[in-house]
Amino acid sequence: MEAFRTLDAVAVPLPRPNIDTDQIIPARFLSRPREVDHAGFLFHDARRLPDGEQDPEFALNTEAWRNARIVVAGKNFACGSSREAAVWALFDAGFRCAIAPSFGDIFSNNGMKNGLLPVVLPADVVEAIIAQVEADPGARIQVDLPAQTVTAPDGSVHGFEVDPFAKHCMLEGLDEIGLTQSYEEEIAAFERRFGRENVR
Repeated sequence: MEAFRTLDAVAVPLPRPNIDTDQIIPARFLSRPREVDHAGFLFHDARRLPDGEQDPEFALNTEAWRNARIVVAGKNFACGSSREAAVWALFDAGFRCAIAPSFGDIFSNNGMKNGLLPVVLPADVVEAIIAQVEADPGARIQVDLPAQTVTAPDGSVHGFEVDPFAKHCMLEGLDEIGLTQSYEEEIAAFERRFGRENVR
């Protein structure tokens, strides 16, 4: 997993509440294995007109936000079904952080395990940040995971909470496999000890 410490990046506003995982990645793309680049599936239907052409009004189709790496979203972002591919689609498209008043619980957990940091801030703070990035397309936000702060485009600084264990794993770039491998010496020592104790 790619380690996360600090991020200074363009933020895209997606202010509508209850954007669910089926909008983030439609169900028909879920059979693709992780090795496939999922970026092309991100908001596949939402960002297209009925004739299949890209909707010029959709934020991610605009030049200012095309290369954004932070999503600033409405409440209950990524609710709905428990599809890890929703995180994969965001991550493969370059996103490393999502900021919202609340998230779908499963998405939040999947994000932390895949290198995408979900940051919960009060609704009024998120609304203010959305207003700032809408007023100044291309505005940047700074996210500091060690300090647990978000610096908005207007320079205001906002603290956020994060699970200490998940924070450690993100700082070190450890997914579940990497975490297990980090205990390789301890596991080997246990196996040697267990072997001796069970020799008759």
